[in-house]
Amino acid sequence: MYRRQGRAITNFQTTLPAAESDLAQQLIKDPYTFDFLTLAQGARERELEGGLLGHLRDFLLELGTGFAFVGSQVPLEVGGEDFRLDLLFYHLKMRRFVVIDLKMGPFKPEYAGKMNFYLAVVDDLLHHSDDKPAIGLILCKAKNRVIAEYALRDIATPMGVSGFKLPTVEEIEAALTAEDTFPSTLPSREAS
Repeated sequence: MYRRQGRAITNFQTTLPAAESDLAQQLIKDPYTFDFLTLAQGARERELEGGLLGHLRDFLLELGTGFAFVGSQVPLEVGGEDFRLDLLFYHLKMRRFVVIDLKMGPFKPEYAGKMNFYLAVVDDLLHHSDDKPAIGLILCKAKNRVIAEYALRDIATPMGVSGFKLPTVEEIEAALTAEDTFPSTLPSREAS
């Protein structure tokens, strides 16, 4: 975890005050490890989201201390159109919403524009007077560091791009094999 902490590509230094920037940077990992999920090779974003929600406790542990789950597919109505946030969290120490957008493929620059839109709407519609501006996290299966840095360079809202790792078939099989080494029956209470 030490090697992953604070390694995400972000624009926090240019969009947040120094103390907040450092804290936000340290909270974001790269990559996130979702070894608690078992998704098929061609899984879609909805299946990833469903898996994360099905293992919400494990997902919160992977996110780190201070994250509170607000909702999934959170509806936002803007200009008579409906939009949905993949995942919405609130960070208790930072006192701000954290919008997470899930992508099963590689990062694309247009994802930063979409996140910028989401953050503006969250700050206008969900923000309370005591809250600080929301931050965004785009979680992609893969990313090109140079493309992500250019995409975030001139964006005025705080956001980051991180990768995530799913377990491989070999890792799943090894875990299943390891579970087979446990005794198939538990000792009876009478024996203790």
